[in-house]
Parts: sequence; structure tokens; C-alpha cells
Amino acid sequence: MNMKKKEETFRKASPKEIKEFADKIKEMKAEMSKVIVGQEKPINSFLRAIICNGHVLVEGVPGIAKTLMIKVLGIVSGCEVKRVQFTVDLLPTDIVGLTIYRQGKGFEVIKGPIFANFLIADEINRSPPKTQSALLEAMQEKQVTIGRETFSLPKPFFVMATANPIEQSGVYNLPEAQVDRFLFKVVMDYTTREDEKEILKKNTDFFSINDFKLNKIISPSEIILMQKMVKEIYVNEQIREYILNIVSATRDKKKNYSKYIEWGASPRATMGLFIASQAEALMNGRNFVTPQDVKNVSFDILRHRIMLGYEAEADNLSADDLIKKILDETVVP
Repeated sequence: MNMKKKEETFRKASPKEIKEFADKIKEMKAEMSKVIVGQEKPINSFLRAIICNGHVLVEGVPGIAKTLMIKVLGIVSGCEVKRVQFTVDLLPTDIVGLTIYRQGKGFEVIKGPIFANFLIADEINRSPPKTQSALLEAMQEKQVTIGRETFSLPKPFFVMATANPIEQSGVYNLPEAQVDRFLFKVVMDYTTREDEKEILKKNTDFFSINDFKLNKIISPSEIILMQKMVKEIYVNEQIREYILNIVSATRDKKKNYSKYIEWGASPRATMGLFIASQAEALMNGRNFVTPQDVKNVSFDILRHRIMLGYEAEADNLSADDLIKKILDETVVP
């Protein structure tokens, strides 16, 4: 595949081109499975987010391979991965970089770890809002400002932020503006007993990633091409109406579940459902979106954009419970 020629003559993707990339994605997942066991849904979500040129907020208990997954994904995609451990004393300059003065040389810009293809923002909720907000410009504009200069970030640029759900002391709530900038919120759960047996065999804690001899399956330039191609996946008028109906249902005060929802999903959720369903179709080798594609991505798109009221907590209902109700009650085209 001549990537340079393809980028120069980019047009609407053909079924053949879609199949080529769908096959590449299958190869990536197979290669990642050499290290990652029992996390197929999160892997799909991460790949889908990268294709959409979006970012992922991951919630899960420690030790279920959140950080390892991105490191492995970086290897199979040929992308540079950097990690920032968020702590209470972390400063914005520790993430984006700073300008320093060197005697005899003048001012010099020292770039921070954000200058990478994949950034792991580990335990992002351990830093105060001022530090968390350092990611806002980068996530939205794909650029950062250091001093008086603005720098473009490498392409592709992808943020995976992790949040520990089991600790309450020493953590800060993420600002709503930042949460909404994550395309997906992915919940990683415990693996099954059988998967855990396989994890024991691989024993990834005692081996280096290099010991697994992972192969590079795709390149950054191919990822950029996929990000262009996904916008060419066909979405008919009925599917568009279906997406609008799902998001509107989160705001409809006449629904029987509306008492549990304080605030419904934003228009960014509508756009997210649209592009994510296109990515789901591409990953499945199709150049058109089906209602099932929309359903498959709805939980990741909506779970962090629906603000629950106290009645939901009182009745022990989660955002996922309400999303399921919405999908069950929304007429499928």
C-alpha cells in the first residue's frame, strides 16, 4: 500500500479500502492479545477512539492492565507513548513544558511529556483542577502554548486518562468541561477466572513487553489516513434521526426515567455517536452504519455525559442502567 500516494489522492473510501483497514485492525487486536488477556471490549473502544481522533477516560481498579494496554497499542501501531503520573503536587508545566533562560544562550523551550502520539495520564483525578486543565487545549486543539509560543502536537495524538474509582481521599473531581472532551468513558472490569489462568501463564509483571516480540502492524501515517477515511462512512437519514432520538431522550422530562437524570447529554454526545458509529462500521469492514453500530458505541459515549440525580443513587441505578432503558425504548429504524 503506497501511503503517500493514497494521502495525495484521497477520495471517498471504497469497500476494498475499508476491508484493508478492517483487516489491519483485526491483526492489531490479534497481536495485542499476545500480552493483553480478557479485555476485548476495552481494546475495541481504544481502537475506535483512535480512529475517531478522540480521547478515552478509563475507570477501573488497579492491576487490570490499563497502562499496559496503551504501551502495547503504541508498539503495534508504531507510535510513541509517554506517561505522566498525576499527583497532588504536579504542575501544568510538568505536562506541557516550560521556557527557561540559559546564560549566554537566551530563552529556551523545554517540551514536556505531552509531546507524544499516545499520552497516559495516570490517575488524573489525583491532581487539582488547575493541573488537569493543562490537558484541555491539547485535547481539543491538538496544540499547547508554552510561554508565548504555540506548538502543534504530534499526529496522531491520543490521551488515555485513568481514574481510580475505589479511593475517595486525596482525589479531585474532574471538571465537567474536561470530562466532556473525552470521546469515550470506558469501564474496565475484572477478568474471568479462565482469563486469569491465562494471565498467570503469561506473567506480564515479570516479563518485559519486549520479551513478547510484538510486531508493528500499522504506522502513524496509516492511522491518520483511517481518521480521514472514517468520515466517508455513509450514514443515512434514518440513522441520523435514531442518533438524535437517543440523545434527546436523555433530556426528555416526560420519560418515566427522567427523574433519575439531572442533566442530559450535550450536543457533543450527538457528534460523538455519529463519528463513533462510523468507526464501528469501519472496524467491521463496512462503508455504511447500522443501528447496531450506534447501540454498540452508546454506552462509551453517554455514560460520562449523563448527570444522575440523587434518586438514581437512592434506587441504586447507574448511568449504564439508564442508557439501556433509553436504547430499549427508542424505536430502531
